[in-house]
Amino acid sequence: MAMFSLQRATWSLQISKTSRTFAVSFTTALPRKHRPKHCAPDSPSVSSTPFRSSLYENSSRRPSKHSQARSVFTSSKVYQEQRAQGAAASEAGSSKPSPQAQEVQDLTEGFLDQPVLLDEGARQVDWTRSFHGLSSEAFSPEAKEILLAPVINDDVEIKPDGILYLPEIKYRRILNKAFGPGAWGLAPRGETIVTPTAVTREYALVALGRLVSVSRGEQNYYGPENIPTAAEGCKSNALVRCCKDLGVASELWDPRYLRKFVKEFAKETFVEHQVTKKRKKIWLRKDDFVKYPFKEIKY
Repeated sequence: MAMFSLQRATWSLQISKTSRTFAVSFTTALPRKHRPKHCAPDSPSVSSTPFRSSLYENSSRRPSKHSQARSVFTSSKVYQEQRAQGAAASEAGSSKPSPQAQEVQDLTEGFLDQPVLLDEGARQVDWTRSFHGLSSEAFSPEAKEILLAPVINDDVEIKPDGILYLPEIKYRRILNKAFGPGAWGLAPRGETIVTPTAVTREYALVALGRLVSVSRGEQNYYGPENIPTAAEGCKSNALVRCCKDLGVASELWDPRYLRKFVKEFAKETFVEHQVTKKRKKIWLRKDDFVKYPFKEIKY
């Protein structure tokens, strides 16, 4: 049995992320006296062929029949071509903008929601400019009784600055009770206008196919990300103003009622911010309590 000591041994490993393969090359050289005669003076005596294998060949995640289908690299040129193709495909995919990014709209410049104008000869009423049915006849006695009913004191809320108001959902419930869900609606009369601090739009209140009132709603906002919420608040504000013409909660515009309500159901108290320690005076209902981050204090 003959034993040889290697003069030189080299190996290299090349991994491809795109084709999920790796190539191993191993080269050895015998001492000059043990080289076969047919070998060139400076050529290695033993040279291994680059071998291609799958990264998942020894993994239990891929069945063995897939690992048996792997082929052998014929030369390093094949690997270089695969690597170049994968890099080109990755660069093309990253440079292409996504469809979602192309459709993003800057709401600070407006909603671009101008209502569609109907033709002059259209049989459908164009509520963007029509006053069809305005003051043509009174509503039924049943609807009149619901619309003109006295406001319920338990439904009235008070803001910290002392302003009384009825939540917008209360107005919607009154209209649903008087006309029925689907028998009334708000028709926009123009596009949404966005200023640096507020959102405004004109709406028309339509009930039973007749125009009832037209009013412009408005809502302040404190950042571009709050513009959609301000647009919804603008619509509710227009509804409240339109309902004044129907007599809904008309007591809230009566100074005598306001003074009487504040005397009987509201109170004024001093509060302190628990973080900044700033103090101020606010209004709230007598049956309500001070909420965090404020705390009621006494001078």
